[in-house]
Amino acid sequence: MTFDAQEAVRQGTQAQGASGVIQDVRSTCVIAGCGPAGAMLGLLLARRGVDVLVLEKHGDFLRDFRGDTIHPSTMEIMDELGLADRLLSLPHTRASQLRFRTPRGTATLADFRGLKTRFPYLAFMPQWDFLDFVTDEAERYPNFRLEMNAEVRELVEEGGVIRGVRYETPEGTREARALLTVAADGRDSLVREQAGLKVVGAAPPIDVLWFRISRRASDPEEPTGYIGGNRFVVLINRGDYWQVGYVLPKGADQRAHAAGLETFRRSVGEAVPEVADRTGEIQNWDQVKLLSVQVNRLRRWYRPGLLCIGDAAHAMSPVGGVGINLAIQDAVAAANALANPLLEDRVGSRHSRAVQLRREVPIRIIQGLQSVVHRRIVAPAVGGGGIPSPPPPVRALLGLRLVRDLPARIIAFGIWPVHVRS
Repeated sequence: MTFDAQEAVRQGTQAQGASGVIQDVRSTCVIAGCGPAGAMLGLLLARRGVDVLVLEKHGDFLRDFRGDTIHPSTMEIMDELGLADRLLSLPHTRASQLRFRTPRGTATLADFRGLKTRFPYLAFMPQWDFLDFVTDEAERYPNFRLEMNAEVRELVEEGGVIRGVRYETPEGTREARALLTVAADGRDSLVREQAGLKVVGAAPPIDVLWFRISRRASDPEEPTGYIGGNRFVVLINRGDYWQVGYVLPKGADQRAHAAGLETFRRSVGEAVPEVADRTGEIQNWDQVKLLSVQVNRLRRWYRPGLLCIGDAAHAMSPVGGVGINLAIQDAVAAANALANPLLEDRVGSRHSRAVQLRREVPIRIIQGLQSVVHRRIVAPAVGGGGIPSPPPPVRALLGLRLVRDLPARIIAFGIWPVHVRS
């Protein structure tokens, strides 16, 4: 549903003045950003009867190499909404295990087959398909509005309280007023920056280069990591192609470019011999996208009139592919805490604080575990140090099923799952 200037007028908007600003597009909640967190929160609030406006700066959701791993935690949330079966009717692939190959043999990082869930697997689905699905479902509710090509530029603040946002559209500048503004605009959140909220955390010692290589019917189904020769490469089954993540030390992408594309193609083929004859498909560096890995979080996720969720509140590493699922859990926790106060016009900082209290500990634990993986496994693998073997007591613990199943449970559900409140 496109929210155009005429609709703005019908919603109580003043006429465009000499300043070029269309004043007072009104909503109970305005959400900056329509990624997984923003789209899901918009759906959940609209479902509860809250008037919600979602602003997305792009004209569509078609960005490649975004998080597209849908974990059992997200599938259970979709199931609670009665949407799981319809979602799974969309094209996707599944992985019941996460495995990686090393010079010492093949190891299983996580096996989801023993989990007590209807969905004992990871589903891989293009994020644009997932976002189209969620927003199409949200548009069934008349109190949901999605405006594309709407780039938030600044916050509207009065007396220390955030009252909405000012944003640019192809038709000009508009101003959206709301009881609550939610920043779901990603790890480089402009809203978070303008609000003066402080980020803590450090850049991990790795980055990732993402690109595509064609996939053949004879190739394996499961995603696989390849570790060895100072390389860490991950292949994710995307149907007719592999989405490839090539991990390298922080800042080493410039050295890769300087060494030349042929050297890079050869390195990929040496790391994954099965696709060595296809690396010629990487014809220029424009096909290779850099993900600068970040792991950070806000000290405080909110201000009066404002709440941050998803990557705007905590950027996650790609380790475990948990980012999209934690963002969706944020959205569920936020909808649970905020829907009734928004409906009753009594939402305040204590409700936003409740969201942070519900979500911060699980986020910090996952980020801590990701940092351990960065330091102990990934950085040594790409930095030449080799992966250290665990000492005998640790190996003995890993032999216990309860301990062995922990990675699968944490990747699948997180630390503290959330459920949709009706």
